[in-house]
Amino acid sequence: MRTFILLIALLLGSSAHAGDDIAAAQSIIKAQEEAFGRDDAAAAYTYASPGIQAFDGFMFMVRNSYAPVYRHRSFEFGQARMVDGKILQNVDIIDADGAAWDALYTLEPQADGSLKITACILKKAVTS
Repeated sequence: MRTFILLIALLLGSSAHAGDDIAAAQSIIKAQEEAFGRDDAAAAYTYASPGIQAFDGFMFMVRNSYAPVYRHRSFEFGQARMVDGKILQNVDIIDADGAAWDALYTLEPQADGSLKITACILKKAVTS
């Protein structure tokens, strides 16, 4: 019985920790999205992982390859989950022209303990 109670406590603790991590990830994504809205490249850059920061022309890439992330009418969080220590966050986007997009953000903890955006996979949403 004691083992069962300990197992339940561990599972509930893991779930609460995952919820905190997902909330932190959403806060980071939202902060970067707001920085893009202000054209604050320096702030937006700080939320990206070193792998993304290594690309030359970060804002050029965002403006040209991720226009729905850069400028949009709507930006809403969808499902989130943790897989192998990574946070995967779906975002539903309506771009400036009214087209629907699906974005999948991945975030990972960094060596310094911070959480950074490691990828954003963007695709046009399938609408019926």
